[in-house]
Amino acid sequence: MRPTTDFHIAVFPGDGIGLEITDPCLDLLDAVCRRVGRFALRFTVLPAGAASYRDSGHEMPAESLVTARGADAILLAAMGLPDVRHPDGTEITPQIALRLELGLYAGVRPVRSIPGIPSPLAAAADRPIDFVLVRESTEGLFASLGKGVVEADAEARETLVITRDVCERLFDFSLTLGRARKRQGHPGRVTCVDKANVFAAFAFFRKIFDERAARFPDLAADHAYVDATALKLVRDPWSFDVLVTENMFGDILSDLGAALVGGLGVAPSADIGDRHAVFQPCHGTAPDIAGKGIANPTAMILSAAMMLDWLGNRNGVDGCRRAAAVLVRAVDAAFADGALRTREHDGTAGTLDVYGAVSAQLDAAWASVAAGTV
Repeated sequence: MRPTTDFHIAVFPGDGIGLEITDPCLDLLDAVCRRVGRFALRFTVLPAGAASYRDSGHEMPAESLVTARGADAILLAAMGLPDVRHPDGTEITPQIALRLELGLYAGVRPVRSIPGIPSPLAAAADRPIDFVLVRESTEGLFASLGKGVVEADAEARETLVITRDVCERLFDFSLTLGRARKRQGHPGRVTCVDKANVFAAFAFFRKIFDERAARFPDLAADHAYVDATALKLVRDPWSFDVLVTENMFGDILSDLGAALVGGLGVAPSADIGDRHAVFQPCHGTAPDIAGKGIANPTAMILSAAMMLDWLGNRNGVDGCRRAAAVLVRAVDAAFADGALRTREHDGTAGTLDVYGAVSAQLDAAWASVAAGTV
């Protein structure tokens, strides 16, 4: 079947295990595209990251940024190495610079149980976890990136920034997501996570949330302090649907959420703006296991599924949405019986084992999606 839509995807393998999980993910994307038809993906693999900085002096070469800016979507594996740093001692993080450069204010971190993957919460075995954390990704405490001040080796300062413009777009995005999830059978509740009882900036954050939430009367909108949220995520993660919060709070809480469903190896993410989006696993480059073939590619695969879903929704291409559902279905089926266990879950399955298991489920997953049974 000849594809009717062609999407250009900028791909950044980056560093460490990013180099190992990228090719299997691209192979799965090609395979699912062939099954679904009606659209095609064209990949351009680009240099960026710590190794690029070490070898060329450029963490994000100008040509890479130009290509990424012109692409339909960006797929990023992992960037950064602990022994490659800027002169001020900070690590190489072009993925953060990319968020700022492209205005990717909504960091979307789904937290969803995968059948067969153990959770540290015993109750999750019979009661799957499914919520989404939306992390503001361009300001908050991260607005100080590269601007922090250390004076006379005696005092250091970073500045937290909250702006109305970004908050309004962030909250509208989160509330729209809550509405979409409500149509899928979720509670339709959006929770603003802040520290409004202590800081004026977070009281301002909450005030804007309430203003925007009033425009979505069909949703339940509430608030929670970040410390109480951390406690409740461990005790009762089922009480949440969509959470929206500041950059640093979201950075921390999204890792906690990932731990609830099996760890960073199964945690996908997206950073989305008004025009551009980057899709990447929540984990880092894991240099301690790089080159050993044991990295878990699941988070990368699920991030690619998020990319397909975003492309489909943004461009009105149902084939992309169906392809996303196929990938998610294939991942769930690959792990469902508990036999496929990666190293972080006390198993022996490596990168290619997971890739092979997911690949083997694509036909059945496509049949289920095509029949409308998923």
